[in-house]
Amino acid sequence: MNVSTINQRDLNGLISLVLQLWPPSSYEEEFQHYAEVLAKKEEQVFVANASNRIIGFIHLALRTDYVEGTTTSPVAYLEGIYVEPSHRQAGVARQLLLAGEKWGREMGCREMGSDAELENHLSIEFHHAAGFEEANRVVCFRKSLITDH
Repeated sequence: MNVSTINQRDLNGLISLVLQLWPPSSYEEEFQHYAEVLAKKEEQVFVANASNRIIGFIHLALRTDYVEGTTTSPVAYLEGIYVEPSHRQAGVARQLLLAGEKWGREMGCREMGSDAELENHLSIEFHHAAGFEEANRVVCFRKSLITDH
């Protein structure tokens, strides 16, 4: 297994994993999004390859706006991380995270941020095991401004 930065040839394999992590997404939208990420200095994607197949990825972005629990800027933000179920518990996510941490330091970051849905216990456990400290728990609200009158 090796970890490398994403390139154009990796997009199809990456998108198949992205759709497993975020099922409501569409292939076309995600392909376009990640094709654009390739050209951005402030975002990076690393992929884990085994037997010439992408088995995991991590997507990071530099955030200069406030990131919950941090005190510095910019912050390397873990936008998403995913490893195929058959390759979990084998250190793949840890290797991806190490690559992301190195990238963050190279980009001048002193901290890394992330988030997880409250009911995503697997993600919360991963973050704790990876050395993240819980900064806050948030419930988000919305209100329609359109009336039916």
